Amino acid sequence: MSHYGWNLVLESICAEVPILAWPMMAEQPLNARMVEEEIKVWLRVETCNGSVRGFVKWEGLKKMVEELMEGEMGKEVRKNVEDYGELARKAMEVDLHGAI
Repeated sequence: MSHYGWNLVLESICAEVPILAWPMMAEQPLNARMVEEEIKVWLRVETCNGSVRGFVKWEGLKKMVEELMEGEMGKEVRKNVEDYGELARKAMEVDLHGAI
């Protein structure tokens, strides 16, 4: 579990590790929207009031950990992060016969 800091987003995609995340401040809510809603490689913790920056209770955290590990949304997230991880690796390959 982590915040939606951009460095962690890139690291988790390259390592093909889905994350359960809780945005806190700065650009993190914007990152959350892109990472969770657009490319679907992370899940967001469930807050008490449904807002992006709301408080989290253990019940909501437990629910989302179980979803990430065993649920249908988690299955999609795990598949997507593998696909994007493979694309990231290919983008970083060096072509020894020409340009990078």
